[in-house]
Amino acid sequence: MTGRIFIWVGHPRATSLSHGLADAYQAAAVAAGAEVRRMNLSDMDFDPDLTEGYHSRKTLEPCLEEWRENTVWANHLVWAYPQWWGSMPAKMKGVIDRCFLPGFAMAYHEKGPWWDRLLAGRSADIFMTSDAPVVWDALSYRRAAKHQVERPVLNFAGIKPFRTFQFGPVKGTKQEKIDKWLSRASQRGGQVAKRLAKA
Repeated sequence: MTGRIFIWVGHPRATSLSHGLADAYQAAAVAAGAEVRRMNLSDMDFDPDLTEGYHSRKTLEPCLEEWRENTVWANHLVWAYPQWWGSMPAKMKGVIDRCFLPGFAMAYHEKGPWWDRLLAGRSADIFMTSDAPVVWDALSYRRAAKHQVERPVLNFAGIKPFRTFQFGPVKGTKQEKIDKWLSRASQRGGQVAKRLAKA
């Protein structure tokens, strides 16, 4: 089976290390035979505020419709973004707020606290950058940003297995080390494409 990979760069800026990691992953995945679709947050124009919560729905903007279509199409997701204040950028979180709605990501049962995970059958890779060293992030914040995306977002919707790659500190890091991070993203892209082809 041909792998169908949807890469989403969640950095609000048009250029970043997140874009570079996505570029490396994408090139390797395509070379290994995967079909790849990609969206960059910087190109998306939408209202990120889910004003009424689940009580009243806003009409999805075209880019959000496309984002959901790509998510459903894919059997593997790749999100690349920076960790800001122990979380993801606000605009990126806005896409999840607007798109991961009941009927798309999950369906709550009428009785009881349980739900159906509507995006099951998909796996994911997360590429997160940070200015804090990864060890410091683990010791001081217990990898809060990692757990935020893995547990209450991906796993809640049924997306698994997932793997998070965190690179840092970015600030002051020499190009030689950044090249190793890019190489790791490339290696992972090829590995995943080959795994999906065998599935």
